[in-house]
Amino acid sequence: MAAPLDDMFSRCVDPGKILNSVEVRFIDKVKGKGLFAKKPFKKGEAIFTERPLVSAQFLWNALYKYRACEYCMRALETAEENARRLSGMPALILPHQELCKVQPELHHTCPHCQVIYCSSECRQAAWDQYHQVLCLGPSHNDPDHPINKLQDAWRSVHYPPETSSIMLMARMVATVKQALDKGHWQRLFSNFCSRAADEQEEMAHKLLGGKFQGQLASLRTLFTTALYDDHVSEWFTPDGFRALFALVGTNGQGIGTSSLSQWVHACDALALPHQQREQLDAFIDQLYKDIDKETGDFLNCEGSGLYLLQSSCNHSCVPNAEASFPDNNFLLHLSALRDIVPGEEICISYLDCCQRDRSRHSRHKILRENYLFVCSCQKCTSQVDDPDVTSEDEEEGEGDTEGDDMEDEMTDV
Repeated sequence: MAAPLDDMFSRCVDPGKILNSVEVRFIDKVKGKGLFAKKPFKKGEAIFTERPLVSAQFLWNALYKYRACEYCMRALETAEENARRLSGMPALILPHQELCKVQPELHHTCPHCQVIYCSSECRQAAWDQYHQVLCLGPSHNDPDHPINKLQDAWRSVHYPPETSSIMLMARMVATVKQALDKGHWQRLFSNFCSRAADEQEEMAHKLLGGKFQGQLASLRTLFTTALYDDHVSEWFTPDGFRALFALVGTNGQGIGTSSLSQWVHACDALALPHQQREQLDAFIDQLYKDIDKETGDFLNCEGSGLYLLQSSCNHSCVPNAEASFPDNNFLLHLSALRDIVPGEEICISYLDCCQRDRSRHSRHKILRENYLFVCSCQKCTSQVDDPDVTSEDEEEGEGDTEGDDMEDEMTDV
């Protein structure tokens, strides 16, 4: 039971304008639906900006003190606080601190469970949508609370680099549970790509590793104890829970926010005399070297969300659009990578830049394992006669990970 097409655009910042710019069409039984342009878009032009139906920070990411708004995932640390923690240099002083956009004076906590929001508006939005159900109240530090037990169980089976969170599923349930019009939210969630039973099992295996059957059963028991609701009772059956897993695993869009990154971009835009520019660039270069030495690649507040319109975009190894998060929160901006003509399908890439440069065989392996389809885009079709050779860089990596199912994770979009 799909939602009306107008609902597909309801989470966009300007739904009226977007209705005249793009449309969702059914393509075929293999690809399902796709997003198509109704007007021309120039390279670099914004196609739409969209809020997720639900989003959640990754649990290990939050545990390691990557502080983000509990609702919109806006980074809560100032750029200087962020740089000090990531570099391990508590006395570090950032220049041009006026460029940091974080406003700690606007932060609000839930008066019951003390989770932090970037503003009173976000606190109210979370309370109105799902937090009344999920608020732990004075039990927020109680390890025996059902939701805390669920989160601990998830962390024990899904290690960094994280690609999903059981709390995304929890917020889906809580949203329906709390809503006055429960059917409206159920119709919205029904728009996301669903998978056949064998594919759902593959996705559960990918998220949980080799012993996924027992782990899935254990998680379902904890999930049911913490959140069961008659209105979505099918989500708590073995088949329904596996289907919910596959929905989140297939459709979840990675989100990354960083106050430090925002500050660096603002510094790049400064008009400075040549010598000052060189000094600032040298400072930033050294900072990132210090961060790399101390922290490695984990720089951002990370999570995932379910975006109704963005999820209609199919994959291409030569995408004509890309998603980004320039507002330092969960607002997804889809922008054109090249000129797009009316009637053309708007495609993003589920692979990162390095993965897109790999061989056709390597790309297909990643897509098959993580998204359960075989790509037939223009690039893959043109390389159909290429030998099935794995890219050299992947062959080197496979030697380190063979047999380690637990840490064989999905690739973020």
